[in-house]
Order: sequence, then structure tokens, then C-alpha cells
Amino acid sequence: MAIISIIGATTWGNTVGRLLANNGAEVNTWTRTESRAAELIEEQRKLSQSSPHEKQINFTGEIAAAMHSTEVVVLGVPAQSLRQNIKGIKKHTSKNMIFVSLAKGLEAETGKRMSEIIIEEITAIPPDNVCVLSGPNLSQEINRGLPASSILAGYNPEIAEKIKGYFHAPNFAVYTSDDITGVELCGALKNVIALGAGMVDGLGLGNNAKATLITMGWADVILLGVSLGAQSATFYGLAGFGDLITTCAGSLSRNHYVGREVASGRSLAEVKASMSNIAEGIDTTTAAYHLADKLGIETPVINLIYRVLFESLPPVEIANGLKHGLKL
Repeated sequence: MAIISIIGATTWGNTVGRLLANNGAEVNTWTRTESRAAELIEEQRKLSQSSPHEKQINFTGEIAAAMHSTEVVVLGVPAQSLRQNIKGIKKHTSKNMIFVSLAKGLEAETGKRMSEIIIEEITAIPPDNVCVLSGPNLSQEINRGLPASSILAGYNPEIAEKIKGYFHAPNFAVYTSDDITGVELCGALKNVIALGAGMVDGLGLGNNAKATLITMGWADVILLGVSLGAQSATFYGLAGFGDLITTCAGSLSRNHYVGREVASGRSLAEVKASMSNIAEGIDTTTAAYHLADKLGIETPVINLIYRVLFESLPPVEIANGLKHGLKL
């Protein structure tokens, strides 16, 4: 039985924890406080009454207990707090551990991907020991047992194939990729485009306009991704188009919600304050905007979304941009 640690009792982290536990792993999830651990233990107890076949997860507020004898460390924390959390667990790590990032974002200040941060902060581990999981994965649907799929990407195909076995389940198909750069960029940058799709819906511009923005926005993403070393084919697969479709569809997407609410007249600060979860696309928009500028490439849709969010550009300018081919 594999021993797996989940760092961060987030919505997605807990969903992945249940997947791993039901696949036979011993799962230890670290929470920020013991009181939160107690709440999750009680929630799990109630769930087991209605779903007796659900395997149990160990929740704890003690990082040493969560990391004890672990083989795989799954990082379920948001992108902007990953570095801080890595620093917190560093002394409990060893060079033989495998790390799997779940975050779909870029570090706002540096533009770095999550795997880059892990390797940078935990110098004892080789890059081969770092993987990422990404794809069209809405927690609510997976928790209901609906079918889903994902990509497990890593620098070492053999290690990625091994880790895939821990996640793959009857209703959760997992495929492997050696393009960790592309898979991470797809997961992060589709959130930016989802913000734009939400803005189009918030303005009531219709599906034709939304399709235009998504298509042109994804062209921005591919250009930026390839410029950063990703394989173009990755953007047309599950981690790319697959996740893009899911996130831009609406109802269950946090980023789409933020875009829609901002376009409806609410301030970004107000929308963020009203949410219990983090929309990763907000900070990733900042990172993507500055990366494109640094690389000297034109990304008109990303630029437009950035200006609406951070430079007080009226959302209605999205309609004007679409009319004029986004030549802003």
C-alpha cells in the first residue's frame, strides 16, 4: 500500500485524496489547523454513513504526521501559496519522494510554473521526481462519480507511468505526457481565457462572440506556450482544449464566474471577497501579461483581459475589441 501525503485540504485536494484512498493508498492530508482537521474527520464520518464503501483519509494539522513515511507528496494548495507551503514542508522531505502538483496557475511575481518552484525550493530532489496532474476536472462532478479524465505529466516517463497508477480509476482515466511545460501552461492559461469568456457572457454578447474570444484567446495561449518551450500538440489535447472547454462552459467554473461578475459591474475586489475559493486565473493573468511583454509577443486577448481586471478598462471595450479584431 502506497503512503501518500496531501498538502492542503482544498476542494480539489480533498477530491484527489478520496480518489487515491479509494484506489487503496493510505492518504494523510495536512490541514492548516487541528480544528479544521476535526471538521473534516466529522464530515468524513457522516459521508461514510451514506457511502460505506468510501475509504478513510487521515486528516491532521501536524505536518510531521502528514509527511511521515510518505512516498508521494501531492500539493493541493493554490498557486500563489505553493512556494510558502513548500518552504514549510521542506525539512520533512527526502530525495526519494515524488511530488505531484495540482495547482493550475503561474506565480504572479515570477511567472514560474509550479514544477519550477518545487525544483527551485527543494534542491535535494531531482527534476525527475516532479509531476503535475491537469485536465478537465471539476471536483463536484468527480465527487458524484461522473466520468472524467486527466493528464499526469512528468520529466521522467517511467516515474509518470508509475504515479499514474495511483490516480487511475474506473471513473477517472489518467494518461501520461512528457510535456510537463505544456501541461502546466495549459492548466494555468485556460483560466485566463475563462475569465474572458465569463466577461462576454456577463455583457450578454452571445455565443458567437464567446466562441470568437475563446478561439483568438487560445491562439494567444499557444503562441505564449510554444515560446516558453511547450509542445504545440499539448494545447489540442485533454490538458488544453479539454480543460478549456470545461472551464469556459460556465456554472461550475470559478474563473468564468469572476469574469461574468466583473462584466456585470462589480469590482474585482468585491467579487474576490464574495468567494470562498480562489480563482487562479486572476493572478495568472498578471503573470501571462508580463511574460508576453518580456518575450516581445503579441497576445491581444490576454492584454484585453488584463486591462479590464487591472487597468480599469470598461468591460464594454471587449465588445469593441471583438468588432475591430482585437487590435488594441
